[in-house]
Amino acid sequence: MHAEPAVNSALVADLVALSAIAVGQTVVIHQVLSGATQADDGDVGLRLLELGFVEGETLRVVAQGFPGHEPIAVRIGSTTFALRRFEADHVMVAAVPGVTA
Repeated sequence: MHAEPAVNSALVADLVALSAIAVGQTVVIHQVLSGATQADDGDVGLRLLELGFVEGETLRVVAQGFPGHEPIAVRIGSTTFALRRFEADHVMVAAVPGVTA
């Protein structure tokens, strides 16, 4: 029988959607929500995973559009992506320990 790993409830409580992160803040990806589809967009979470939004990757929010804070520009490594808020809502992140905004 295979036991499920224990989940750190404090960590889960600290997870927020990427769309809620402030410009300049560095975060680590903990989960990309996939499986839900939109009529025209397909599985947004799967597309994000294919682009490199994978668990453990560190990213930084570099800019937000005006007005409405959309799109959200994020940098993973040396690549910058522009995400709609709807897409950023699929990426669950947590602050990087020891890094402040």
